[in-house]
Amino acid sequence: MYSPLSLIQLTADASTIRTAQLAFISSSINSDPYKRTIAMFLSEVLYNIFRHPMPDEPMFEYIAQSIRQLEETDEPQNFHLAFLIGLAAQLGFAIPESETTLLRVPSTRSERQQQLRALCTFFEEHVETWQYPRSLDVLIDVFD
Repeated sequence: MYSPLSLIQLTADASTIRTAQLAFISSSINSDPYKRTIAMFLSEVLYNIFRHPMPDEPMFEYIAQSIRQLEETDEPQNFHLAFLIGLAAQLGFAIPESETTLLRVPSTRSERQQQLRALCTFFEEHVETWQYPRSLDVLIDVFD
């Protein structure tokens, strides 16, 4: 019923969701195949990291603001890379300045793919629940 990265306002108690409604309606993410693929990939990444989420207002704000930025951008090809770099910082294991291959903005498809795979490896080293996203190959194919 909801698309990946939908911002939903829930009313719930400890075991039951009472109501759910969209808090932010995304038109370009749902209609743009590039943005929709990025949303699918990032949803899988977030699921892998937050299996048992705890309330975290700064993290929620980072993710919500990022979703709004994805909605507004006209050039999403590097969005997921910037999101992962920022997410690492939010999680407390920011990418060190010495890792220039992970921090630079790629200018070619090949560099983008290389950086994305390196970022996934970086997350694998720092997140215990990390699983390589199945949607990674789809994301690479869409931007190919």
